[in-house]
Amino acid sequence: QLEAILLTAARGWRDRPLALKYRDAETADAEPWYRSHREIGAVCYVDLFAGDLAGLRGRIDYLRDLGVTYLHLMPLLKARAGENDGGYAVSDYRAVEPRLGTMDDLEGLAEALHEAGIRLCLDFVINHTADDHVWAKAAKAGEKDKQAYYRMFEDRAETERYRPMLREIFPDRGGDPFQWVPDLKKWVWSTFYHYQWDLNFDNPALFRQMLEEMLYLANRGIDVLRLDAVPFIGKRAGTNCENQPEAHRLVRAFNALAAIAAPGLVFKSEAIVHPDEVARYVGTEEAQLSYFPALMVLLWETLASRDTGLLRHTLIKRFALPEGGAWITYLRGHDDIGWGFADEDADEMFMNGADHRRFLNAFYTGRFAYSFARGLPFQDNPATGDCRISGTTASLAGLESALEAGDPAAVDMAVRRILLLHGIIMTIGGIPLLYLGDEAAQLNDHGYLKDPAKRHDNRWVHRPATDWPARAVAMDDPDSPAGNVFSGLRRLVALRKSHPVFAGQEMEILPLANPHVFAYRRDGGGQGPVAILANMNDHVERVGDWGLVALLGEAPWTDLLTGEAVPFDEEGLLLEPYQFLCLSGEGG
Repeated sequence: QLEAILLTAARGWRDRPLALKYRDAETADAEPWYRSHREIGAVCYVDLFAGDLAGLRGRIDYLRDLGVTYLHLMPLLKARAGENDGGYAVSDYRAVEPRLGTMDDLEGLAEALHEAGIRLCLDFVINHTADDHVWAKAAKAGEKDKQAYYRMFEDRAETERYRPMLREIFPDRGGDPFQWVPDLKKWVWSTFYHYQWDLNFDNPALFRQMLEEMLYLANRGIDVLRLDAVPFIGKRAGTNCENQPEAHRLVRAFNALAAIAAPGLVFKSEAIVHPDEVARYVGTEEAQLSYFPALMVLLWETLASRDTGLLRHTLIKRFALPEGGAWITYLRGHDDIGWGFADEDADEMFMNGADHRRFLNAFYTGRFAYSFARGLPFQDNPATGDCRISGTTASLAGLESALEAGDPAAVDMAVRRILLLHGIIMTIGGIPLLYLGDEAAQLNDHGYLKDPAKRHDNRWVHRPATDWPARAVAMDDPDSPAGNVFSGLRRLVALRKSHPVFAGQEMEILPLANPHVFAYRRDGGGQGPVAILANMNDHVERVGDWGLVALLGEAPWTDLLTGEAVPFDEEGLLLEPYQFLCLSGEGG
């Protein structure tokens, strides 16, 4: 098996196009690209953003104008018909969904993106395949070697060695991921949906096959592979079957083999688990990139509570990463928001985690008085009061409710919230990732209810299609919410790209006394220290010294975002509602 694995890697290098080998060579001795302050990520569904791959190729100028250097396309490989978990039930790793184009179209898009200075990221779904994948079909037909690709059990008693410790992923399924498949006369493990069969990486033949699929995609010009649901790969009886050592060994093995066969390939971990576990998937030997869900969750938590305590406390403990890794910082994505802060962090801040989650659920679903948010409860559990939240950035930040009320002041506040949150992810460290549509302040879209394949899943409410003519009109109007957000976001992108101080991961929380103001410092790039202050409240807030003069020198300071002087006297510094400041004492 080891010889077969190494031969697969060698063949992957042999088949790698010369242009990609040149790209590999260019990055071999350079500082990792993902630590640069010039990196701006974006993510979208091909069909919803541009129709198909050809249409997306026609939008490259738009992406470049926005400042994007890294583009993540949501699942576009061939998926099962009907329900397919938004494309995460893959039927063929070597074919593009026909309505989106062909593999040749994907290669052509990758080349065009590279010419525009944009790297391409795709999802690599490694925990499971669709139940109509060729391997699954062969397994149903009785082929024992393909049955060994999956987690299958002949006796229900075998599943009981695992089931009692597994957590409930979706309340409507309960806590039992095992299903009886009559064609097989076996129980099949399906962690998520019944049509997604979990793969068996205890089998080295399956590992070698997945390596071949991975290198096939890398050789089409893919720069980054997002490893979907990686914490669930390792299965051990008597555990919760999450974050097991086997999952880490698998990522390290893929990383080592990529260094042989596709040296420029970078991995991104999708680990939406306990914050301590998230960081363990990141580093030079595992995934170089990882989503940072704790920041996303706690920015929304702070917006609801107006108190930065839990955010500051968590980041002091958990923002650091192993050498060689970088966070992906984001506000929204294709998925729901689960309140995944650590209960021990809440305890240390004298908060009850369960009660606070119930408050957040009520706030973001409009069940809480005076809430500005328009979110939907996803996987609502009446028995526990628990749920997760669906909704676009703009709707969760209050723009939808403000427009419904016809309240210009509330619209202004919503726009301020949207830009404040984006300002933080642009400057705090790592690579900011924009969910395309947020730059145009797109609202919730309830049209998914008309589609039988989607109406059961309200996460489609925050996956709206792009109406390009309407978007162009809105963004060209400087007085519209879309125009304000778009122009404000471009200023934030320019801020990041203009200042090397925003490169890398190093960040220090500033201990301001005002609980409504989130503050941190960035250093480096030969620029001198910069202090970022974000008023997370809808009232004017005052900030005293608390080290700002020692850090920046005597005022006035310069706001790098506006270029304006910012005074500071014995009464301190005043911040307008949801104001974002990026202060330098170096004259900008």
